[in-house]
Amino acid sequence: MTSFYKNYFVAFLLLFGLEVFIALFVHDRIIRPYAGDFLATILLYCLVRSFVAAPAEIIAFAVLVFSYLVEAAQYVHLLTRLGLEKFKVARIVLGNHFEWSDMLAYTLGALAIFTIEQLRVRRSNFAPSPSTLK
Repeated sequence: MTSFYKNYFVAFLLLFGLEVFIALFVHDRIIRPYAGDFLATILLYCLVRSFVAAPAEIIAFAVLVFSYLVEAAQYVHLLTRLGLEKFKVARIVLGNHFEWSDMLAYTLGALAIFTIEQLRVRRSNFAPSPSTLK
């Protein structure tokens, strides 16, 4: 079922801006490769969650599988096989080399999503209703 969830879309836009900033201005060995991949999973989750009304766990799992598939495409050099290795946008979006640490970063991103969503649900379940505050 599709809907529009403004808060997730705003989170997506903020994360997208952060990812662009990292890509353009951060050239280190920790933030760009690891935090970027960690945040990429969360970014995709927020994008999908902006438009799809489904349980958080299902969307998080689907995004994680998608991230793994992108990394697997790097492992088999899919861009080269498709003749797209010269296209900068393709290299940026799909990446160009496989790393196990990327898989770990994606997994940690999905675990962060799951944890945040669980905390959000718990907090909303324990929040007092307006009628009890009178």
